[in-house]
Amino acid sequence: MEIALIAVVGVVTVVAVAAFAKQLGIAAPLVLIVVGVATSFLPGLPSPFFVPSWVILTLVLPPLLYSSAVQVQLTDFRRNLGTISALSVFLVIATAFVVGFALHAVLPGLDLGSAIALGAIVSPTDAVAATSIAKRLGLPTRLVTVLEGESLVNDASALVLLKAALGATAASLSAWAIAGDFLYSVVIAAGVGLVVGVVNVWVRSRLKDSVLETAISFVVPFVAFIPAESLGASGVLAVVVAGIYTGHRAAHSFTAQARLSEQINWRTIQFLLENGVFLLMGLQLNTIIAQAQGSILGVGGSFAIGLALCVLLLIIRALFVIPIIWRLRASQKRAPEVGERLSDGLERVRTEREKRPPQDERTERRWNRFTRYLERREADVTDLQERPIGWRGGFVLVWAGMRGVVTLAAAQSLPQTAYRSPLILIAFTVAVVTLLVQGGTLPWVIRRLDVTGSDAAADRRELAGLLEEMGKAGLAAIEHPDDVAEAGRTFDPEVVERVREDTMLRVEAQWERAEREASDGVGFGPHQQYQALREQVLEAERSALLDARSRGSYSSRVLTHAQLMLDFEESRTSQRDDQV
Repeated sequence: MEIALIAVVGVVTVVAVAAFAKQLGIAAPLVLIVVGVATSFLPGLPSPFFVPSWVILTLVLPPLLYSSAVQVQLTDFRRNLGTISALSVFLVIATAFVVGFALHAVLPGLDLGSAIALGAIVSPTDAVAATSIAKRLGLPTRLVTVLEGESLVNDASALVLLKAALGATAASLSAWAIAGDFLYSVVIAAGVGLVVGVVNVWVRSRLKDSVLETAISFVVPFVAFIPAESLGASGVLAVVVAGIYTGHRAAHSFTAQARLSEQINWRTIQFLLENGVFLLMGLQLNTIIAQAQGSILGVGGSFAIGLALCVLLLIIRALFVIPIIWRLRASQKRAPEVGERLSDGLERVRTEREKRPPQDERTERRWNRFTRYLERREADVTDLQERPIGWRGGFVLVWAGMRGVVTLAAAQSLPQTAYRSPLILIAFTVAVVTLLVQGGTLPWVIRRLDVTGSDAAADRRELAGLLEEMGKAGLAAIEHPDDVAEAGRTFDPEVVERVREDTMLRVEAQWERAEREASDGVGFGPHQQYQALREQVLEAERSALLDARSRGSYSSRVLTHAQLMLDFEESRTSQRDDQV
C-alpha cells in the first residue's frame, strides 16, 4: 500500500510540475530536481530513501532509451554519425581517463580503476532537459539531432567502460583489455539489437492489430537488453539499435493505426519515466549526504571535488567540440564544389540511362541503387549547407553537456571502499550542478548567442512542397483509373474527380497556411474559412450525439461507433492547424 501511495503521489507531482513548468517556460526536469531535493529533507519520507541502481539501469533505462530511439530520424542520425560518434564514444573515453587520472592524483589511496570508473560515471550526458529547451527555442535541427544522438549512445559507452574499469580494480589495469572488452560489447550489442529489431518488425507486421502490436512493443526493450547483457555486451546499445531499426521500418511495415497508437502510448511512458527519474534523483540527496558524513572526504570535500569536476568536464568537452566544429566548417566550405560535382554526375547518370535503358531487372536495380546513392549524397551536401553548426552552435553544444540520472544510478554500482560514499556524492554533485546551472542558463545562452533554426513559416513551405510532391504521385496513380478496377467494373468519372479534388485540397490548404504566416497571419482564406465552418458543424454534431445518448433512443454499440467516428474527424480537423 505504501509503495502504491508513493507511486500515485509521484505521478501527480510529475504532472503538476510539468504543467507548472510549461507555464513558466522552464524545463520540467530542472524544477523536479529542486522539488525532489526540497522534499528529501521533509519529515515522514522513508529514511534512508534509496533507489537501487539496478532499478534505474535495468527497469527504467531500457524503455526510456527505446522510446527515444524509435523517434530518431535515421537520415538525420546518419548525416551526423561522425559527430555523434566522436561525442558519444571518443569523448566518453577521453573524459573517463582524464577524470580518472586527475582523481587518482588528487585522492590518496584511490586506485586507478575506481578513479577511471568514476570518470566513466560522470562522462555520459543527459539530453532530456537540453533537447526540451532546444526544441522550445527552435534550435537548428542538426544541433538537436547531435544532442539526442549523443545521449542515446554515450550511456552505452559509459556503462561498458564502467564495467571494464570495475573489473580491472582487483587486477592490473590494461588499456588493451579495456579496449577489447569495449569492442566486443559494442559489436555483440549491435548484432543483438539488429536481430531483435528485425524480428520485432516481422512479427508485428503480421499481426494487423494495433493493441497486440503495442503490447509487444512494451517488451521489446527488455528482449534486446537481457540477451545482450547475458552475453557480456551492452544491453543499452542493443536497445538503441533495436529502437532505431524499428522506428525506421515502421512506415513500411506497420499500419497507420498501430503507429498512432504506439506513438501516443510511448510518449506517455517516456514522459513519466523521464520526469519521474529526475524527481527520484532529487529525493535521494538527503540519504547521499547522510552516507557521506564522516567519510574520508566528508560532505564539504566531496562537494568541492564535484564542483571542480564540473569545470573540468566543461573544459574537456570544449577541447573536443572545437576540432569537430572546425572539421564541420571545412566541410561546409567544400560543400558547394562537392554539390556541383554530384549534381553533374547525377545528370550524366540520368542521361546515360536514357540513352541505354537497362535490358534486365538486375541491371535496373543497380542503376536505381546508384542513382539513389547520388541523390542521397546530393541531399546530404545541401543539408550541410543549409543547416550548418557554427562556432555559436558549438558553444551551445558544449554548454548543453549536462549529466543526469544515469550518472547517479551508475555511481551506486561502485564497490564498497572507503571512497564509495564520497564518490557517490561527487557524482550527484556533478549531475545536479550541471543540470541546474547549465540547464538553467541554457535558454539565456541560446538567446544571447542568437542561435536559431528554421522558423515555422519555412517549415510550412517545406511541408507544402512535400505534400505537393506526394499529391502529384497520388494523382498519377489514378490517371487511368479503369486500369486498377476489378474485371467488369469501371469508376464513375464524378467519383474520380472528387478523389482528385480531395487529394489536392490538402496541398492547397498547406500552401495557404504558409502564405498566411509569411504575411504575419493576415487574411482569411477559403481553407481557413472551411476549417472554421467545419468546427462549428462538428460541435453541433457532438451536441446532437450527446442528446441522442441522453434520450436512449439508440443502442449503446451504435452510439459508441458514432462517437469514435466523430472523435476521429475532430482529431483530423484539430491537427490541420498544428505546428509542424
